[in-house]
Amino acid sequence: MALPRSKKQIILAVFAILLLVIDQVSKYLVKTNMHLGESISVFGNWFQILFIENEGMAFGMAFGGEIGKYILTSFRIILFVVMLYYVNHLLKKDSTPMGVLVGLTAIMIGALGNIVDCMFYGLIFEPSTMGNVAEIVPFGQGYGKFMLGKVVDMLYFPIIDTTLPEWFPIKGGEEFVFFRPIFNIADSCITVGALYLLLFKWKFISAETKRLENK
Repeated sequence: MALPRSKKQIILAVFAILLLVIDQVSKYLVKTNMHLGESISVFGNWFQILFIENEGMAFGMAFGGEIGKYILTSFRIILFVVMLYYVNHLLKKDSTPMGVLVGLTAIMIGALGNIVDCMFYGLIFEPSTMGNVAEIVPFGQGYGKFMLGKVVDMLYFPIIDTTLPEWFPIKGGEEFVFFRPIFNIADSCITVGALYLLLFKWKFISAETKRLENK
């Protein structure tokens, strides 16, 4: 039996708020308790809380300086608005599986979590440095301009951290780390939501996309 639309809305709203709160609280705690580059071991060396600030894209990657930052933040905002519209559209259809709505909501909130960092963190935080733990400052007196805040990343899983043998082709004798990217809860929401939809709900997404194209 399909859930009533009102119940779906309540479930998705609670789910979205929960994800956003977890994302922002984790970033706030790291930002105001750790200096840049500080690491805390959670499970041995393979799971660490390692504080870095991301100038641009997900998983610690950079993108195009100040202009690139404006472009990326604008893209995230557009993505969020489009996905909000799409989720609302699917909510009106009783045939939409709840799993599809949950997956799309996770992606949408992941985008929103990093949008908050980009838009406001530069306005409300001191700069984080190797020797300074940031504090909240009066609005507008932070380290950056509107939309130019840095995204806080902290989840690091160097599951394999070793030196390759000298005989290894090309990279012999060099350090090898897997998994090297450092990310946050928002990135995780986007990745997990997208993988879930691709692996388990692709048939519905594909059919819905074709239906919209044929309108």
